Amino acid sequence: MPLALCSEEGAVPDWVQLTPQGPHLPSRDGRSWSLPDPDAVVQAYAERAASGMEAPVDFEHATHVKGDKGERADAIGWVKELANRDGALWGRIDWTETGRAAIASRGYRYLSPGFFFAGPQRVVSRPASVGLTNLPNFDLPALNRETSETENDPMDPAVLEALGLTPTATAAEAVLAINGLKSAEQLALNRITECETAEKGRAEQAATDAVDAAVAEGKIAPASRDYHLATCRAEGGLDRFRAFVAAQPVIAPLTDLGKKDPGAKPGQLNAEELAVCRQLNMSAEDFAAARAAEGKE
Repeated sequence: MPLALCSEEGAVPDWVQLTPQGPHLPSRDGRSWSLPDPDAVVQAYAERAASGMEAPVDFEHATHVKGDKGERADAIGWVKELANRDGALWGRIDWTETGRAAIASRGYRYLSPGFFFAGPQRVVSRPASVGLTNLPNFDLPALNRETSETENDPMDPAVLEALGLTPTATAAEAVLAINGLKSAEQLALNRITECETAEKGRAEQAATDAVDAAVAEGKIAPASRDYHLATCRAEGGLDRFRAFVAAQPVIAPLTDLGKKDPGAKPGQLNAEELAVCRQLNMSAEDFAAARAAEGKE
């Protein structure tokens, strides 16, 4: 059933009829399709167009004839939206200059839409492309081979249900759903990483505060600060450190630490330093050597 563009010379219509009135869509070569719910097709296409997946308009179905061979197949327009007009599908076309020139010059006068379909009744699901042609057949064989497009392959109903899709969803729609899940998963992983990083920061700050408080209270020696910080970072280490500090007597008040007995011999440790040695399980000789080395730095 030829679908002619406007016959008025020079006029290029924006809205064009893409199919005959349904629900039965016979073609000139004897094949037929069905369009029982044009509103559903309009809605399905609107959702895809909103995501940027618009059907192209080309010359002689080049998108499929040449595109399948890896050859160049430029679009001369894009189907921006569909409408149901008395059971027929109409499309609003955004023509390129090349497309407008081909129609205005009457080099091409007819449209031949291609679409995806499903089931034994060959129910139209949505447009795939629209071709300008002078030998229309309503739908050319190259565009309506049920095995020519992977989107027409039957999908496992269980997979579609798991993806939240309808039983008639295509493979391309399943891929979109899977990609959406991957994006959501990546976003969740990023949030988990952010939470883990924040939690580590809080744990490190808590350990630092606890150790510094113990040093300030004279419960541990300043020289042992790094050691205690390391033990606090271990699992359960902060709780064990807090319990240790709670039971630990003040070993060296900071105001007196380092003060020497005027009568002490050179190198001799005072009482506070000896207490530190006991707390760190160090000998007086090792402590004196460490102190001397520190003084040379």
